[in-house]
Amino acid sequence: MIQVAQILFILSVLVILHEFGHYITAKMFKVRVEKFYLFMDAGFSLVKKKIGETEWGIGWLPLGGYVKLSGMIDESMDTEQMNAPAEPWEFRSKPAWQRLIIMLGGIIVNVILAWLIFTIMYSTVGQKFISTAKIQENGLAFGEVGQKAGFRNGDKILSVDGKHQPSFNRMTLDVLLGDKVEVERNGEKVEVILTDEMKGEIISKEGKEFVGPRTTNIKIDSIVPNSNAMKSGLKAGDNIVEINNSKIIFFDELRDALTKHKNDSVNLSVNRNNQIIKINALVSKEGTLGFIQNTKLLKEDYEVNNQLSFGQAVPAAVKESWSLLVYNVKQFKLILRPKTEAYKHVQSPIGIARRLPDTWNWEFIWNFTALFSIGLAFMNLLPIPGLDGGHALFTIVEMITGKKLSDKAAGYVQTAGMIILLTLMALTFGKDIYQLVVDKLL
Repeated sequence: MIQVAQILFILSVLVILHEFGHYITAKMFKVRVEKFYLFMDAGFSLVKKKIGETEWGIGWLPLGGYVKLSGMIDESMDTEQMNAPAEPWEFRSKPAWQRLIIMLGGIIVNVILAWLIFTIMYSTVGQKFISTAKIQENGLAFGEVGQKAGFRNGDKILSVDGKHQPSFNRMTLDVLLGDKVEVERNGEKVEVILTDEMKGEIISKEGKEFVGPRTTNIKIDSIVPNSNAMKSGLKAGDNIVEINNSKIIFFDELRDALTKHKNDSVNLSVNRNNQIIKINALVSKEGTLGFIQNTKLLKEDYEVNNQLSFGQAVPAAVKESWSLLVYNVKQFKLILRPKTEAYKHVQSPIGIARRLPDTWNWEFIWNFTALFSIGLAFMNLLPIPGLDGGHALFTIVEMITGKKLSDKAAGYVQTAGMIILLTLMALTFGKDIYQLVVDKLL
């Protein structure tokens, strides 16, 4: 329920402020706003109240929201008013430049919101990120999919497409979005190039076990019940120092050794209470023993917190907002490359909610709201009929050519756009709902 509450709160903030961007610019140019709705009121609304010329309400379907402007064909698909002569207070009677500003009003507010949130966060709690330099002091550990892509345990990523990334989370994203990865391997520079197919494999595993810190801590935190580790006599607190008489320094070395001995027995040297004992254990067909490694939180070990003054936070927030917009463009391009199959992993609010923490954390919520706000701004910039970008595109064409799309043609275009958007929503929501049901049943 906490996850649901978080996503509803974030969506409500973003939708209200996005639609307020359209509302305030419409009022600036004296366009009548007939409705202002949070969520869609298809058939009926949960709450509504008319104040002045505007009906304010909350719909029952949490798929965005809308403002209905007089004299405009929008999500409501109300075309009756278009048959009458244009009135001075109608959207269609305004100059193209004013209509363009109204269409971009929501996007502008989304960008300003992200910039404002980042400014406040940076100047209060600080600019926090996982340090690439700290996390790969001993090199990086790669899972099976990472090694298949051409990386090796111990590699240090120097740059992606010639650019060094100080944030580790951004660096791993850069690897998927870039073309050439330069790593340091045994003191030499090596270039790794990921194919679209390999990127697709990493994405399909949601990045799990792709890359992480190369830890020297091989201490057992807990034993899986009825596992081979339990049957062999391994206990929580044990520290594995050798496997088959070969010294183990890094956890990835143990993992690789176990992978080579699937369905076979291995001899372990274990440090237990400062005494070395020998244990014979059977490795499962998956290449595991059945214990959970004792790891420290990344925040404690690798986080950097830059404390910024308000004057420093303002440009840093602008830079971060722009950077996120660029990442959205790159991720969209990745989705359009069929071999990556990234399009299969586009998520609805249901899928996003499942990834949110199950505890209420205001710092996380506001940072995520800012990130999501830039994503919403980018999505609405797409020149798809039915989105702000689609309306803006036709308005820009009108400003260049001097020719306006007829109301009849605009109706057809809006209908086609809504069909496309509703189809995409149905697919993404359907996929996430199906996955939710499967996870609950299995």
